[in-house]
Amino acid sequence: MKRLFCVIAALVLLSTGSFAQKGGSRNYIVGFYNLENLFDIYNDPAKNDEEYLPDGKNKWTQEKYDKKVHNMAQVIAAMAKDNGRFHTILGVSEVENRLVLEDLVADPQIAAANYQIVHYDGPDRRGVDPALLYDPKQFTYLDSESIPFTFEGTDVEITLTQEEQDYFRTRDILMVHGLIADEHFAFYVMHLPSRIGGKGGDLRSRGAEICYQHSMEMMKKYPGIKIAAMGDMNDDPFDDSMAKWLHGRETLAEVGEEDFFNPFLSMIKAGYGSLCYQYVWSIYDQVLVNSNLALAPQGGLKIMPIIKGKYYGRIFKKPFMTQQKGQYKNQPFRTFSNGAFIGGYSDHYPSYILISK
Repeated sequence: MKRLFCVIAALVLLSTGSFAQKGGSRNYIVGFYNLENLFDIYNDPAKNDEEYLPDGKNKWTQEKYDKKVHNMAQVIAAMAKDNGRFHTILGVSEVENRLVLEDLVADPQIAAANYQIVHYDGPDRRGVDPALLYDPKQFTYLDSESIPFTFEGTDVEITLTQEEQDYFRTRDILMVHGLIADEHFAFYVMHLPSRIGGKGGDLRSRGAEICYQHSMEMMKKYPGIKIAAMGDMNDDPFDDSMAKWLHGRETLAEVGEEDFFNPFLSMIKAGYGSLCYQYVWSIYDQVLVNSNLALAPQGGLKIMPIIKGKYYGRIFKKPFMTQQKGQYKNQPFRTFSNGAFIGGYSDHYPSYILISK
């Protein structure tokens, strides 16, 4: 039954196409893509990168690395072709450092976008960080911040002991502040704590709480600011982290002044998915928007429907990004499978939203 559900969801995804452009340059695309372990081939003593070295477990050679970078750029270029333009904002996760991002944006497939990079080296024990790419023709960068994951002042019931909290390290949350069409925007890029071992629900809730608290501060500091919170949440839209702590609402009618609209909540109920685990689809890759962006008055930038005039989000899937045969048929075509390099893309599909006037 789970396998059948996975196949049905894959067919639903295949049926979704590109959206028509309206209003020329007034359309802006904001999205997120988990790049699945984009490591370089060099040893960094400060990072846990031993598996991704030429003599490491994954035999991570220059040839494999070049293939990985090419594949990531191919997906970004394919999205640009579908949409008629490059993303204005593309949040990414699972990148080792700035070097791999510089190689990515220099790839001939996407070099014309002239993507600029916002990245901070963070404390994650795996050695991966979130980052943000932006098109300087569409977005004016003002400032940014790497927000640490702490347990201070939380209302979440944390299950870790004090000693475990002191030892715990995970990705920071990236915030980038700037202007689109002279309107203030803040973009948060997250990669919330893992589900490995069936744990971490309280940690993901804490991460969402940190993002929410910071976003409320930005709304006070910049009245009217429009905010998008994106990332690999390691939770579905209906889980506590998203629905309770990030105040994600399913419909625009439910969105209050201090709420977020989560377009992927209705989509997961309709059978969409961005990754598939044990033949069950989830949407961990989400983009939520605050009330100022969800409910902007006439003449202001706001989120717009993409799929069939009904859904406000899109999960981008193409056949080349998808396993075409074997045990994992119709699931994301990833870099490694059962320990073997198979030359795929990512275990996640990217997701995005459209904002326009």
